[in-house]
Amino acid sequence: MHSDPDSHALPSETRIGRTALRVSALDETAEFYREVVGLSVLSRSETTAILGVKETPLLILERDEDALARDRSGAGLYHTAFRVPSRGALGDALARIRNRWQLGGASDHGVSEALYLTDPEGNGVEIYRDFAREKWPIADDGRVRIGTYPIDLEPVAAAGTGESGVPVGTDVGHVHLEVTSLETFGDFYVDTLGFDVQTVMPDASFVSAGDYHHHIGANTWHHRTGPVEGRGLSWFEVVLPEMEALAAIRDRVAGSQFTVTETDDGISVVGPDEIEVRLRVET
Repeated sequence: MHSDPDSHALPSETRIGRTALRVSALDETAEFYREVVGLSVLSRSETTAILGVKETPLLILERDEDALARDRSGAGLYHTAFRVPSRGALGDALARIRNRWQLGGASDHGVSEALYLTDPEGNGVEIYRDFAREKWPIADDGRVRIGTYPIDLEPVAAAGTGESGVPVGTDVGHVHLEVTSLETFGDFYVDTLGFDVQTVMPDASFVSAGDYHHHIGANTWHHRTGPVEGRGLSWFEVVLPEMEALAAIRDRVAGSQFTVTETDDGISVVGPDEIEVRLRVET
């Protein structure tokens, strides 16, 4: 994997936007993201549910009853990570999970504290809150260093405020993918799109814009060998602060093996493992 920080780094305000999932049980899955994760249903049709916070959409559920269950060998989503703005909000999320679902795991990552669970269709979900940036561990090369450490959940639970949903300020902080090749992941997300590598660990890589700990994670822990297909990840979105950045990415992709498709509000690129990334400018 190659990374030249002076080549075409993304603007520091770059962020993750919406994530879209193909699901077979739309009602049950939407209810999970409302009752357990704490999102609000912003709009609903026979085939689609859009969930988010206030008027900001974060998650799109697309009903596809004919889609097969995700093949165990296929690439795709490891988890969608919803970032809450406070420990109190994380405590509220923990209470909802304990009351209505099952906690799959929890960790202190040095940069954040996180809860993990799985939705009714088998998609991974992370709910986390960041520590103050000045407390993030920095490696000798200046990059943010992500770790995994035990966490005492009782102080998190005690911080809860009793809120039934996530507060304003909650967003999709990052997405974590299962890929077939970390080298190919780097060729596309770093060399072509312009993310910077932050942390590399055995069989995983974490990349970001603006020195965030990671906007996109990727791993080969389960040795996926095929492209994304069936239920699960449909696409995810990268939001850029300015049109110039989008134009530069469009030019770089046009010179690569990947194809740019124009969308109503930006571009779409089907990258490695046939994972679709949509890019648009902040509105």
